Amino acid sequence: MSMDSFYTHLFNRYFSRKSETERDDDHLSPATRLLEKRRELSEVEQALAEKKEEFLIKMESIQQRREELEKKEFQLKESLLKFDKFLKENDSKRARAVKKANDERDLKRVKDIEISKVRAETGVFASQKQKLHDRLEKHAMFHKYLEKILESAGEFHEIREVIGRYDTLVSTQKDLIEKSHADQDLIEDQKQKFSRFLEKKRYEILGFNNKLSGLQTRLDKAQIESEKWESLFTHIKNTAAKRTLLLGRIKMASYNLYQVVNRQEKDTSAHSEDTAEQLQKIQIFIQDLSQITSDIKKSEHAGTSDTGGASS
Repeated sequence: MSMDSFYTHLFNRYFSRKSETERDDDHLSPATRLLEKRRELSEVEQALAEKKEEFLIKMESIQQRREELEKKEFQLKESLLKFDKFLKENDSKRARAVKKANDERDLKRVKDIEISKVRAETGVFASQKQKLHDRLEKHAMFHKYLEKILESAGEFHEIREVIGRYDTLVSTQKDLIEKSHADQDLIEDQKQKFSRFLEKKRYEILGFNNKLSGLQTRLDKAQIESEKWESLFTHIKNTAAKRTLLLGRIKMASYNLYQVVNRQEKDTSAHSEDTAEQLQKIQIFIQDLSQITSDIKKSEHAGTSDTGGASS
């Protein structure tokens, strides 16, 4: 039995017995009626005390059980948060390691392709250089042969014509060598530029990785903060629901007591949905009842004093 139903039952029993006693006590003496009132008041007070003690014991047991459940719930939430954080950190580390390995593999593939191209170009230039060198040696071998040809051939009338032709060939060879050197310098310059470009991109990638790590850390903190606020919101929502339920019970108990008071006062016209007005009327009724009880106790005390004086 809840406290509101108990008090309602107690008021009904008390006032029903009071009405029956008032009807039955019309033929009794005042002293007998006073003793009967005292006995009824004692019974009511004893019942109230027993029910209050039982209610306090139940509330203490419920409070202990609630504290144990809240403690276990808090421990479970802490364990879940730690486990979730551990999983997220492992996933983040694995993702970063996989990304780094893929980036290094892609970079190596690009470098291998570029190195292959440079090697191919170097091979072409070396082949051209070798051809020119072979040609030059071939011309040197035929120098004496050309002198003999000069004596017998009509194409060259003077040796300087042969030398001019030779100078032309030397100039051509020099141009080719300079071109080869310029090509080598160009290749070296391109290699240096490519190396600087790779170094720059490597630092940029490192900076992006650091920035990504910082953003991931902020994301992890934001997720933990979000979970904490969601837990707080759930707790506030549950507390509001409990208080709303308690308020409904209080209003129901107040309305029941208000109906009992109206029946005792035989006021069938009184009807109010305002809990404050109901409580005010109940308070006035209890104050009147307390005043009646106090008057009865004073009358009993006065009667006892008069009886003691008469005996003397």
